[in-house]
Amino acid sequence: MLNRTLVSSSSVSLLPNSKPFFSVKNLSGFRSSSFSGGFIRRINHKPLCVMTPNLTPRAMAAQQLENADQLIDSVETFIFDCDGVIWKGDKLIEGVPETLDMLRAKGKRLVFVTNNSTKSRKQYGKKFETLGLNVNEEEIFASSFAAAAYLQSINFPKDKKVYVIGEEGILKELDLAGFQYLGGPDDGKKQIELKPGFLMEHENDVGAVVVGFDRYFNYYKIQYGTLCIRENPGCLFIATNRDAVTHLTDAQEWAGGGSMVGALVGSCQREPLVVGKPSTFMMDYLSDKFGIEKSQICMVGDRLDTDILFGQNGGCKTLLVLSGVTSISMLESPENKIQPDFYTSKISDFLSLKAANV
Repeated sequence: MLNRTLVSSSSVSLLPNSKPFFSVKNLSGFRSSSFSGGFIRRINHKPLCVMTPNLTPRAMAAQQLENADQLIDSVETFIFDCDGVIWKGDKLIEGVPETLDMLRAKGKRLVFVTNNSTKSRKQYGKKFETLGLNVNEEEIFASSFAAAAYLQSINFPKDKKVYVIGEEGILKELDLAGFQYLGGPDDGKKQIELKPGFLMEHENDVGAVVVGFDRYFNYYKIQYGTLCIRENPGCLFIATNRDAVTHLTDAQEWAGGGSMVGALVGSCQREPLVVGKPSTFMMDYLSDKFGIEKSQICMVGDRLDTDILFGQNGGCKTLLVLSGVTSISMLESPENKIQPDFYTSKISDFLSLKAANV
């Protein structure tokens, strides 16, 4: 369920039992926001609709997947996370090509959604191709694309700039969307020489700071982003995701984009607007783009707090695979409050469980 709040430039009306948790201002010709747990979407220039995901987890324990056909036949579309589901690092997970081919043969729509913002959709298309998978660019949705799509959805002014703490994927998607930007990997080479009286300058026309995973993260970027967010009126603070860890290699887990976002949260004392999972922004975008009923979608992922929560917030069926971040002990821990509809070891279980039920 979603709490809806209609926002205009002059008034805020809340549904019963909802609480104000954000501020919306009309500055420099565009709407800016500061809130956590939701997103803003402009619909045909009507008042903005703020949707707040209900984070109350499902109480019923997850069922181990036993009848793959039953799940496959119950939905039209499968949304797959990538890291930990399709691949780990640059290594394809066993059985993935055959599983995807089987689902396509059954007429299922396949969509691939990743919180990793280091690549653009086009770059991810090349990675799928390198791994021997035939995936169309239109089937790929990365959080780098989501950041640009969100700015388009709120009519972010083209005369404003975006400061990027992140990698090439965000820059490419912003460029394709026609937005001006600065920062990115090049600022990873910059250093601050602290000396008495030093004042760091920043551009006053930066209207948004987008933070994603960044292997070139440094103090210069933290300070520059902080100055923009704190001193530029109405500057948006957008995070592609808040993942604690990521799979840079198949040997171990590595610090994720959430660590970069956390540094700015600490310095700005402000929560970001998250466009990646588990925010429902990408789910709503996909549903609108393809005309999909959310009840006809199954979200498949390896993370409880992003993938599974993303599916649950969107009203979809959910399948957890244990080929990535989440182990069976983590799933069954009394401390875990997020339960998927089903769980299985890897997506190729669709093939073996089909055979077992023939």
